[in-house]
Amino acid sequence: MAFKLEQIVQQFGGEIVGDPTHTVGSLAPLDQAGPDQLAFLANPKYLSQVETTRAGAVLINANDLAKVAAREGRNFIVTPNPYAYFARLAQAYIDLNAPKLDAGIHPSATVDPSAEVAASAVIGPNVTIEADAVIGAGVRLDANVFIGRSTSIGEGSHLYPNVAVYHGCTIGERAIVHAGAVIGSDGFGFAPDFTGEGDERTGTWVKIPQVGGVTIGPDVEIGANTTIDRGAMADTIIEESVKIDNLVQIGHNCKVGAYTVIAGCAGIAGSTTIGRHCMIGGAVGIAGHVTLADHVIVTAKSGVSKSLLKPGMYTSAFPAVEHADWNKSAALLRNIDKLRDRIKALEAAAKDAAGKPSA
Repeated sequence: MAFKLEQIVQQFGGEIVGDPTHTVGSLAPLDQAGPDQLAFLANPKYLSQVETTRAGAVLINANDLAKVAAREGRNFIVTPNPYAYFARLAQAYIDLNAPKLDAGIHPSATVDPSAEVAASAVIGPNVTIEADAVIGAGVRLDANVFIGRSTSIGEGSHLYPNVAVYHGCTIGERAIVHAGAVIGSDGFGFAPDFTGEGDERTGTWVKIPQVGGVTIGPDVEIGANTTIDRGAMADTIIEESVKIDNLVQIGHNCKVGAYTVIAGCAGIAGSTTIGRHCMIGGAVGIAGHVTLADHVIVTAKSGVSKSLLKPGMYTSAFPAVEHADWNKSAALLRNIDKLRDRIKALEAAAKDAAGKPSA
């Protein structure tokens, strides 16, 4: 489906430099786009590609456009944030080209008579909806989704295949939950009941019932195979517009503040509070019962064992180096206590020497 540039600007804003009647039918990267495609520049280091691209039009900000030498006969849409503009435009193209599904409940789905399912919802094959669940208007539940009793799914949300949402959970409007995610599984709570030591130790772990739920705000996206545990007593809370990548673990009674993003394979232990507008890198591990302030950034593979109460960027992992260099560093680390003792001894000797009268 093709649009004139003036039609795009009427809907999404921006200013046209060039031919407003030029038509584009799809989106493409700068180095691959053709005359009937729209590209974008988000990073100035790719400015040289704007000079050579064959794209029919380029989304660009005013500062970068001023640096473009070859403008004659070319088309631009000038906007402060080309990346976000491109994302919204891409959503529109996908929505227009996606097949339209008919509302209704697939014959193979199982829906408890007490559940409320909006007439405009799309309930796919083998979906299970238990008692007293509420499925809002325009919700899409793909094949094999499970919705537990008394759980609520907000208007316009989309749950991909094999998502499981346990009982007593709430998912807000326009949420996206990708395949295999589990919302509301039991938090990891066990009370030790052991006596004795060593081989004489007897007893067991006693499971602590997890009677809270999970509350997820509007416009949240949750990646594939991510798990968000239910609270032990109060709810685990994910606030509005949080974006969570694949394979993330969020423990019981955590709270994740609005607009925070969490990259893949991060693990967040129970009762941790993460502020608003935070960025948690891939494979970050966060200990339980700690607090991260608003606007905290934790870089990939870092370990967080105590609260970070000031905004800023935090790193604890070593970046990759050549193996031989790592061996040298590791050798120094293993001997750092000996080096410390030698420094203390030298400092003491220097202090004694400074205190002795000269001959």
